[in-house]
Amino acid sequence: MIFRKKPDSQNNFTSAYLKMTASERAERNEKLYKMMEKCVLCPRSCRVNRLEGERGRCGADDGLVISNAGPHFGEERELVGPGGSGTIFFVNCNLRCLFCQNWTISYGAEQGEKLSVEQLATVMLGLQNQGCSNINLVSPTPYLYQITAAIDLAADQGLRLPVVYNCGGYEAVESLRLMEGFIDIYMPDAKFASDSIGKRYTAVDDYFTRLREGLKEMHRQVGDLKTGSGGLAYRGLLIRHLVMPENLAESNKMARFLKKEISPRCAVNVMAQYYPAHRADEFPPLDRRISSEEYIAAREEFHKHEHRLL
Repeated sequence: MIFRKKPDSQNNFTSAYLKMTASERAERNEKLYKMMEKCVLCPRSCRVNRLEGERGRCGADDGLVISNAGPHFGEERELVGPGGSGTIFFVNCNLRCLFCQNWTISYGAEQGEKLSVEQLATVMLGLQNQGCSNINLVSPTPYLYQITAAIDLAADQGLRLPVVYNCGGYEAVESLRLMEGFIDIYMPDAKFASDSIGKRYTAVDDYFTRLREGLKEMHRQVGDLKTGSGGLAYRGLLIRHLVMPENLAESNKMARFLKKEISPRCAVNVMAQYYPAHRADEFPPLDRRISSEEYIAAREEFHKHEHRLL
């Protein structure tokens, strides 16, 4: 028996994917599938034929691999609720940051578990059945076709939870447009406010350029973050900004950019949990934790620009 979560009585919430017709979902699935033939799902545009098993820079081929899935209680309180956030950690990532705190997953060093689309749909329904507040897709970018196909199947079997797109912020606008309707909450990282610093630590030349484009598209689709009863988010844009040593993340510039170009009331989680991981020890000042003064100064920048701080 499938558990069918009732809409929030306060906002009469209905997940965006339930408003799409079956033919609309199928059309989006097909376009995302074809994009893997010469893969352009993300801005790297590797153009490898993943449908024939070739691997892109992210490390993904035609298969779907997850590290684990289950209720997660360490996310923002707007996502957690009594049953936790229904988190699915995907193996492989299109950014490959030198300081990645989940590098054993994002670099594909862990074997993970290979799933079919049908099995991923079952995982989503299982998380709903456990009472999770949402389906939280962590590092979803390499697997957009499999994700939309799984949502399509799960929706027909009773999935009703909002879907969270939890990504590193390096997204292709064309792909995001095809995800419209499948995603209720976008939760991207906003790592760096310039391409030059992004190039130094993520090995992509255009991190901030793509972040700017992507955030605008995400906000166009879902708007500012909205919460219902119990303070749980059901739609909107939630931005994560990790404070880094010596203001490498340029928090002051990021706060101004978000207010000017995205929304004067962006919901932002200014995060203090940076620690040296993966290869960070090789790249001072990334080889140390941030100070309390650095965190306070960064948070004050977002407060000064009147963002909604989580």
